[in-house]
Amino acid sequence: MPTLTTSSPFLSAGPGVPGIMRQVLAALVPGAAVLVWQFGAGVLVNLALCTVAALAAEAATLRARGRPLTPFLTDGSALVSAALLGLALPPLAPWWLPVLGTVFAIVVAKQLYGGIGYNPFNPAMAGYAMLLIAFPLEMSRWPAPVGIAGQSFGLLEALRFSLTGGLPPGLDIDAVSMATALDLARTELARGRTLQEFMGAAAVFGPIGGRGTELVNGAFLAGGLWMLLRRTITWQVPAAMLAGLALPAALIWATDPQHHLGPLFHLFSGATMLGAFFIATDPVTAATTPLGRLIYGAGCGVITYAIRTWGGYPDGIAFAVLLMNMAVPTIDHFTRPRIFGRSGRRSP
Repeated sequence: MPTLTTSSPFLSAGPGVPGIMRQVLAALVPGAAVLVWQFGAGVLVNLALCTVAALAAEAATLRARGRPLTPFLTDGSALVSAALLGLALPPLAPWWLPVLGTVFAIVVAKQLYGGIGYNPFNPAMAGYAMLLIAFPLEMSRWPAPVGIAGQSFGLLEALRFSLTGGLPPGLDIDAVSMATALDLARTELARGRTLQEFMGAAAVFGPIGGRGTELVNGAFLAGGLWMLLRRTITWQVPAAMLAGLALPAALIWATDPQHHLGPLFHLFSGATMLGAFFIATDPVTAATTPLGRLIYGAGCGVITYAIRTWGGYPDGIAFAVLLMNMAVPTIDHFTRPRIFGRSGRRSP
């Protein structure tokens, strides 16, 4: 029997949505593990609550829309949104905070637009921004990192606090929480103090960034580089976002290094690496053309720096990504590549 042969080119179908989502979840594991180590088991409680809320909200919305449950519940997209939101939330959060944010992310930011592939805004960041605006006090309750923590919370203690608000005898919320490095630096600089005056006296600052968050950002960077090697994401968005954050920080820091945070501090504090490699790279809400990805990523970085430096919030990743999500259709429209055989770019 003759052998059937075909000629090139051959096009691989790729891993598909479930495969991509599994790779993203795997790449999040190192950062999540370091986050738990540095800030306590409340991170695990948030992840569990977000996961349950995401699957329940996805199933309820799909049923209301008359769509099949299994293909969408098993594609992993809801789990990724839940993981990103759970990792971004403060570990000392009441149970309703991750549940409310996740339901908003899945129902309002994703399913009401038609589900995966149709949502214009990153669901996790939409949920996070809603919580930050509506509940600023609860969103600021970060525990001290392990190196300076006076009280270490185990899983049962973290679960008890999440469900009931109860703390061990003799402790209150102010005794176990503290301002983040970005928040404290912003407050002290606004008071006119120099970096030399307050950084050495505050334990929350590490050698190059926020204590604890330096290691967390390093772990998320490692996970992001692994995704680049596996070609789960492309390099343009994370590289442009990190450059868009670091370059203005370096230029302004060079003019007055005692009243402005340096580029390394911005890169290894807050949610920088999580935002650059896992949030801004969302294939649905990010720009799709090579040049467009560079513009989109750079915009995320510059807006993050502007919010951190002159805005009303210590970290600006969520708002920067959402603002650039709005600009994606315009960016893609004006950066469409030239069609083969024609001169100039594709006409509108």
